[in-house]
Amino acid sequence: MTADPIRFTRAALPSVERLLRCGGAQSLALEFGRPAVTEAIRGVLADLRSRLSRGSGAESVTEALILDRVSADLQDQSKPSMRAVFNLTGTVLHTNLGRAALPDEAIRSVVIAAQSATNLEYDLNEGSRGDRDSHLEAQICALTGAEAATVVNNNAAALLLVLNTLASRKEVPVSRGELVEIGDSFRIPDIMARSGCRLREVGTTNRTHLRDYESAIGPKTGLVMKVHTSNYAIEGFKASVSESELARLCHERQVPLAVDLGSGALIDLRKFGLPHEPMPSESLANGVDLVTFSGDKLLGGPQAGIIAGKAGLLQKIKRNPLKRALRVDKMTIAALSAVLRLYANPERLAERLPTFRFLTRPLEEIRTLADRLCLPLAATLQGRATIEVASCESQIGSGALPSQRIPSVALTIRPLTGKRGSGTALQALAKAFRSLSIPVIGRIQDGALVFDLRCLDDETAFEAQLAEFATPAK
Repeated sequence: MTADPIRFTRAALPSVERLLRCGGAQSLALEFGRPAVTEAIRGVLADLRSRLSRGSGAESVTEALILDRVSADLQDQSKPSMRAVFNLTGTVLHTNLGRAALPDEAIRSVVIAAQSATNLEYDLNEGSRGDRDSHLEAQICALTGAEAATVVNNNAAALLLVLNTLASRKEVPVSRGELVEIGDSFRIPDIMARSGCRLREVGTTNRTHLRDYESAIGPKTGLVMKVHTSNYAIEGFKASVSESELARLCHERQVPLAVDLGSGALIDLRKFGLPHEPMPSESLANGVDLVTFSGDKLLGGPQAGIIAGKAGLLQKIKRNPLKRALRVDKMTIAALSAVLRLYANPERLAERLPTFRFLTRPLEEIRTLADRLCLPLAATLQGRATIEVASCESQIGSGALPSQRIPSVALTIRPLTGKRGSGTALQALAKAFRSLSIPVIGRIQDGALVFDLRCLDDETAFEAQLAEFATPAK
């Protein structure tokens, strides 16, 4: 834009209408719309009036400057709120960072579903209305051994739907040691209350026996629920009832048994050198009637809640009006179906599914990556921080195997100024990395900013944006 030689005072700032008639404003209006440009101009003028009233910046205010500010503001406002970030926290399935990353196969399926009409609820053979569960049910049943299955928008919704369908206004015995909080202050008892059933606590926090369930089951019982305590562990003097024991009791009393597995690993993690996590197939083989589990945790897919089990119970669940309110859309179905197809070849899961690729990444590969990045990062932060390669531990995250850690390697960054651990220099450095084009999210630990490199899969992009640190720290 050509600089306007006129300098403005607070009282003589150009009007909104005058600025809108400028060629630069008209170009912005074509891109962003006249209402947005008008509001942006008003905002910039209000800020300038405030600054000029304090005696700041009067000599530099021109129409060109004002429109440059307006353009910058509109560009910032047009950026999407949700952005890609580098997850270097050391938590592979980080709830706040979106949990599981999708494989290429799922992304391609989502694109196809998003950009065209699909047979979401249309039977191509019959030429009539179909069922959206048909795209996933056979796959889930094949992988879990269930008779039937359905999918809703997350595991909390799956649990809510099961309870509301089978136990509304009835009692649901649950061990006190399984009344967990599942994240962001959402608690199992609260979900049960919202579903319309009544919680019947049995046993104690650390010990629950079969006789506790025997005395709790009665005419008012809708179902018995067992919750996998995936986000914490009790050690020491403890006791719990196995699924097979509890299933036998429930079948004798003609009461359904539901198990909330949370993470829901579809394959034995010991094949990848990881600790075992209970699988839906194991629960159903133990006689459990229904299992619920997540799609975006150890399954490695999109956010979803999966209900699998006995056909008669699933038929009731699918008829519940809440099912429509909680159902998933065509893009979730496309992504989940693509991920489930990968399980047909379990030998290649660690190669093709990002969740397992990150969890099984060789330690030496991570260390080599750390050694490569240490030098350019040290050069970038010269004079403001020291960098070193250090051993660390990653965790699976999202409540899976909370007491298990996976050896990893990190870059630890310590500011040269500020108090160790809690100083403003350390916080400022963390904020600077979060302000990059692709924000880098690490963790602050022991007086350092720690970047666990287990989940860094684009080394080139990470290193390229270090140039944004070019301006020296003051």
